[in-house]
Amino acid sequence: MKPTRGHDLAKPKALSSEHEREFALGLYLLLAALFVSSLITCNLAFRKFFAWSLPGLDYTFEASVGLLPYPLTFLVTDIISEVYGRKRADDVVKAGLAASILTLLVITLAGSATATDWSPVTDGQFDHVFGQTALAVGASMAAYLLAQLLDVRIFHFWKVRTGGRMLWLRNNFSTIPSQFVDTLVVLFLLCAVGEIKWGLFGSLLLNGFGFKVLVAAVDTPLVYLGAGWFRRRFGLSPGQEIAI
Repeated sequence: MKPTRGHDLAKPKALSSEHEREFALGLYLLLAALFVSSLITCNLAFRKFFAWSLPGLDYTFEASVGLLPYPLTFLVTDIISEVYGRKRADDVVKAGLAASILTLLVITLAGSATATDWSPVTDGQFDHVFGQTALAVGASMAAYLLAQLLDVRIFHFWKVRTGGRMLWLRNNFSTIPSQFVDTLVVLFLLCAVGEIKWGLFGSLLLNGFGFKVLVAAVDTPLVYLGAGWFRRRFGLSPGQEIAI
């Protein structure tokens, strides 16, 4: 079903001055850097797990510390999708994939190099921390690519259907299902390659997804703040994007 005429989005805004274009591009690159650095941190830190008890509730989350920066990637892609459009969001996702592949290659090469006698980190210590990074990054890349591309497409589906209104709806209805897909796929792959025991699959799926849903609810005001600032700064109408 095509959106009605009343739901048509405003055309992307072409900025009038070179200074404004450079400023908008600089902000885009900053958001892209936040996205890539958060993604790489997730891949490198995933092997440490933590427990977090909710205040006032008799429930404890047990999840990987790699989850801590990961919700930021969805916050960033939602802001980019809202302000710069689907193509620019897809470009950032592809950049994150390229960075993950490079990280995988560098860690693999570093692991094959023999440590010197005076090296503060021995071969055994390095392998203990990063030895399974290839498996982790491979599983994470597969899950991440699927989830992020799904997030961007669902976000823009609702953006078109609502004519750029109800940002809260597309923010949550894109992030929550795509985060579930990501959690499900990455845990399945890590269990399949023997990195995590199958007996932990159900609890880690519940804890990981539950944690991400809580963060998704918290990041909605942040998306409003970020998108609202861009609208005021560049004079955008609701749902309008910047052409860079």
